[in-house]
Amino acid sequence: METGTLLSLAIYFIAMLGIGVYGYFKSTSDLSDYMLGGRRLGPGVTALSAGASDMSGWMLMGLPGAFYLSGFSEVWLAVGLTIGAYINYLVVAPRLRVYTYVAKDSITIPDFFENRFHDNSRLLRLVSAVVIIIFFTLYTSSGLVAGGTLFENAFGMNYHYGLMLTAGVVVAYTLIGGFLAVSMTDFVQGCIMFLALIIVPVTGYYILNADPTVSSEAIQLAPEMFNPFYGVTLIGAISLLAWGLGYFGQPHIIVRFMAIRSVKDFTKARRIGMTWMIVAITGAMLTGIVGAQYVQANGMQLVDNVYMNADGSLANAETIFIVLSQILFHPFVSGFLLAAILAAIMSTISSQLLVTSSALTQDFYKSFLHKNASDKVQVMTGRISVLLVAVVASALSWVPRDTILGLVGNAWAGFGSAFGPLVILSLYWKGMNRWGALAGMVAGALTVLLWIYVPIAALDGKTLSSELYEMVPGVLISTLVIFLVSRFTAAPSAEVAAEFEEMEQRMVESKTS
Repeated sequence: METGTLLSLAIYFIAMLGIGVYGYFKSTSDLSDYMLGGRRLGPGVTALSAGASDMSGWMLMGLPGAFYLSGFSEVWLAVGLTIGAYINYLVVAPRLRVYTYVAKDSITIPDFFENRFHDNSRLLRLVSAVVIIIFFTLYTSSGLVAGGTLFENAFGMNYHYGLMLTAGVVVAYTLIGGFLAVSMTDFVQGCIMFLALIIVPVTGYYILNADPTVSSEAIQLAPEMFNPFYGVTLIGAISLLAWGLGYFGQPHIIVRFMAIRSVKDFTKARRIGMTWMIVAITGAMLTGIVGAQYVQANGMQLVDNVYMNADGSLANAETIFIVLSQILFHPFVSGFLLAAILAAIMSTISSQLLVTSSALTQDFYKSFLHKNASDKVQVMTGRISVLLVAVVASALSWVPRDTILGLVGNAWAGFGSAFGPLVILSLYWKGMNRWGALAGMVAGALTVLLWIYVPIAALDGKTLSSELYEMVPGVLISTLVIFLVSRFTAAPSAEVAAEFEEMEQRMVESKTS
């Protein structure tokens, strides 16, 4: 590894650990501080923390790789995500911030579900915690696969050593500093990702067009690469757009909305967050397109590079950002750009670890094993949970079995289907009851799992998941089940209805004050 690259990566790792130590001394005195930062996040930190925890390694590896291979036919995924994120800020964020406070100051998503519906049976808490643990462990494993792949391809390091290094650093600052440290590191990492996704495609485009030895014919891609409709069926477009539905049910994203200091801050947070997201996604798309042009023009000159096949083609499309970072820039700058990939990976892993830890601590340990546990004991349990989840996720990542984007897509659909309709309807429908919530959550999660794993062949012999993204049937079935079960079972109690009305009144006050 080049000395400059090593130096910039070392600076990055030290900075992240330093923020973890700061978070430890600043805000980990009780469970609310450790899990939600005391509900004191400003709009900038909220927006970039939500964005960075959302855009994991797939943003700098999976998405550029998809555009490298397929061109702008993948743009529908980006459009769906952008629309979904914007609606999430408008529809979910303000009400969730107010309602979680009204519902006994809930600090986790399962906590909110139980308190929102006054579920004395505790089934909502238990089932939602199980869903979080299952899908987030799988989700975390996708980030660790990305980390191991990065170190293997960029530095020639053994995949397993890279995986363990990624897990070790992110576990350290998450375990030490809790939610505040995770949010602050996400803010810094979001800034790094933002700059990197501007620098790489712009520099690549400039070098291609400024080099007189490269003919214009050499960088002309096939016309279909620039056609967003090429090879895209109606069902394919719906599947890509459906990624946007997932935002409403992602615990590691919407928990940021619960932690913002005021509903009034959401307007500024939305503007910051959406600007960041649009620029970042555009940069990721252009990285793939510019990368395809660069490899086409220079592929045979890169045969000795570990990324290239003997014929000059790219061995792994999801490494195109890494390739451009190392070829186009000084080693010190290259290290900074590779740190952007680590930032994307680690920001998401840390958020997922913390939410899973909160489920194990608040929703299992305290609720079912030790109801009178002190804050000190709960914080310690949370830290142990972070370590345990990381170990399990590392074991699942030891032998990667899918692309990074594929792994993320499965977990994203799981949460979007299990929690998305439940969150939206719980915030807007007064007549929804706990049985509808429970049935809808289970129906959404099971639909996704069956759609992915049950070997039911479609007409052309492919799996159902390859024909239609599992988010679509998952969200539709979950919504229908919630509506039907709520209609045909007992109406919510007067206390539940009163809290819903209190939330709506507070929403009105927040807009007029």
